[in-house]
Amino acid sequence: MGSPTVPAPAVPPGSSAIDQPPKSSFTRVLTGSMAGAVLEWYDFAIYGILAATVLGPLFFPGDSGVAKLLLALATQGLGFVARPLGGIVFGHLGDKFGRKPMLVVTFLMLGTATAAIGLLPTYDQIGIWATGLLVVLRMIQGFALGGEFGAAVLLVSEYGEPKKRGFWASWPQAGAPLGTVLATVVVSVIGLLLSDDGFDRWGWRVAFLFAIPLLIIGFWVRRGVEESPVFKAAQAADQPVARERSSILEALSRPREVLTGLGMRLGENIAFYVYTVFVIAYATTYFDFHRGDIIMAVTFASLFQFVGMIGGGAWSDRVGRKKALLMPAIVLVIWAPVFFWLVQLESLPMLWLGVCVGAFFHGMLAGPEAAWITELFPTRYRYAGSSLVFQGSSIIAGAPAPFIAVWLIKNFGVGTVVGYLVVTMAITVIAVLFSRETKGVDLDDIA
Repeated sequence: MGSPTVPAPAVPPGSSAIDQPPKSSFTRVLTGSMAGAVLEWYDFAIYGILAATVLGPLFFPGDSGVAKLLLALATQGLGFVARPLGGIVFGHLGDKFGRKPMLVVTFLMLGTATAAIGLLPTYDQIGIWATGLLVVLRMIQGFALGGEFGAAVLLVSEYGEPKKRGFWASWPQAGAPLGTVLATVVVSVIGLLLSDDGFDRWGWRVAFLFAIPLLIIGFWVRRGVEESPVFKAAQAADQPVARERSSILEALSRPREVLTGLGMRLGENIAFYVYTVFVIAYATTYFDFHRGDIIMAVTFASLFQFVGMIGGGAWSDRVGRKKALLMPAIVLVIWAPVFFWLVQLESLPMLWLGVCVGAFFHGMLAGPEAAWITELFPTRYRYAGSSLVFQGSSIIAGAPAPFIAVWLIKNFGVGTVVGYLVVTMAITVIAVLFSRETKGVDLDDIA
């Protein structure tokens, strides 16, 4: 006879290895998630900067500078159109087969499409085909991004220590300002090394091709990431997601959390693109600001945004998600008219002040939302539900924000842009007020 089997010791809920994975595993998860987030926002920052200055004339025919700017910004918005579709597809697959495979596949798609933009011929070289190819690559980027960010945030949230979930989940969020900093530094260095003519002819391509080393490093890190312990626990308990129906349908059948998340993300998303993308076009088109000066201001403000995100996430672990979200949301409602007044002073220090303060409080708002959104949904459809919130808000808020702001100011004046910011931020405040507190919830027990 064999030796008697010794039963494994019972593990109390909330204190198992599921909640406390090896430190080396979590470090790799955090690094891999950050790599994707940085590449994601590097791409969007690069496109936003160059759309306002270079890409319009190269890929869109016509005589009107404002029309070219609008078309270039609209193409940026097209990248957002595909994001909800990517969120639906990868959200379902991620809930069914795991977070890690989606983390790798979406990252490869995103990085490859970004680098390919740097190789595109221009409109003068192949005509309308250049415009069409740019649109297709933007759609691929958006589709991949729709699944990438949800996987990154979920893995960190499901791996991280519950008491510090707000802090750790804010790090993938902080990929946005880091990607913006990296993008503006790359553009600034290329601009210093080349003449304006050289930058416009081929220097801009280097900025997109810089995605290749980021892609290689990020793929190596992500390939070694282990699957989420929370997802594996659900599988072990014979609760695989989407066995009977799509996890997207599961999330939509309980719409309160999705609608609350979309409302919260509305003002936050619009504020981000106004303070980082629209401000470049606005300050250089309507005032006598130099492009390089505005790019430098946005770069410096991104550092404030980074600090705000990490600080906001950590603060939410102490005071709760609702309080940590409400304070910066209310401040941003008040700051909107102040920001545009500071820009109109045509003083570079005042513009820096406006952008930096706006970016810091936006970071305070965006930092806690990563943990808050993942805590809204149970494991069986958490990927799908959070992707619907993250990417659905992008198409209704982030995608059209720079385009709407440019159109409003051109046709109705700056006051309407202020109103646009105030109203959407007010919706965010209302959504947070009517949400439930999620700090400290056990991700395994959310029903």
